[in-house]
Amino acid sequence: MKKKISSIYLWSVIAAIVLFVFLGSGYSYWNSASPDKTCASCHEIQSSVHSLSTSSHRNLKCSNCHGTALSNGIHSLKEKGMMVVNHVKEHQIETIRMNEEQLLAVHDKCSKCHSDEFAKWQSSGHSINYQHVFLNAKHNKTEQLNFDCLRCHGMFHSGTVEEIVEPIDKVGPWKMKDERLTTLSAIPCMACHQIHKNGTVAETPDYSSPKSIFYLARRTSEGISFYDRQEKTYIADVDLPELKLMHQGKAVVVSDDPLMRNCIQCHAPNAHHLAGTSDDRTPRGVHEGLSCQACHDPHSNDARESCSKCHPALSNCGLDVTKMNTTFADSTSRNNIHFVSCNDCHPGKNLN
Repeated sequence: MKKKISSIYLWSVIAAIVLFVFLGSGYSYWNSASPDKTCASCHEIQSSVHSLSTSSHRNLKCSNCHGTALSNGIHSLKEKGMMVVNHVKEHQIETIRMNEEQLLAVHDKCSKCHSDEFAKWQSSGHSINYQHVFLNAKHNKTEQLNFDCLRCHGMFHSGTVEEIVEPIDKVGPWKMKDERLTTLSAIPCMACHQIHKNGTVAETPDYSSPKSIFYLARRTSEGISFYDRQEKTYIADVDLPELKLMHQGKAVVVSDDPLMRNCIQCHAPNAHHLAGTSDDRTPRGVHEGLSCQACHDPHSNDARESCSKCHPALSNCGLDVTKMNTTFADSTSRNNIHFVSCNDCHPGKNLN
């Protein structure tokens, strides 16, 4: 009897070891093999794999951003398992999209390669979270919360504003209806960056011809796109519409910089395209025609070093431009840097 039990025990141990080796080797292969032989073997994911193969992230493995079946414990295993279940059940999914939770998990991995850009983003207003947006009493008393808030704040949220905060009025007090959203990023990297978008990998210049390095450098805004929440798709900056802006009956000259077209999707005027309305900050006055990028760092939005790029310490009129009475030096100034004119500093001289 004892020999029989020992035999069963021995074979059980052997079977467990074989199973462990089999699963372990299979798991290792899956994480190291080409996506064409793993992820893309699922037809639902083929389009994503193929778009990655032509992007600037083509040298990365899917697991670098999306993790593995075990990278997040039981949660990952359950998530990947449900994909298999849906596949077996022939649950047709036209386009696989990550939900907000999954997308923000990828967003947190951006800092591994883009540490400088990520740190700048964290210091900017774009790192705002849900509670900063929807529990802002000053804003909520001025403008009632509505469905359009999610166009720029929480664009990856699948629900409605009513599911996020209550009450929907201008009285308050307001509270988060879904506490899980409280500290989630409302404007993550993916709001402006399409990770799988076509792009080119960075290349070292031709050092044998130093004089040509500058002229041969690529001018591109690859990866810059605006995520349209209604259509659930990205629109490349070059395909976004140019802004037509009016001020006092005259058309305002707006920069044709494609990157600026991305900015004005959120920092936009009202439906009548009147300058200075809603959240429009398009330069006019002495800075008319400049792009947002001329002054603002694209990730930190910092503009503190921008004046010296174009202006000497002393202007032609003998004034230190960095100390002039504009919002650059004083946030309470009436001479907002976005639309300050010559007459604001030189009244009565009709210099415009």
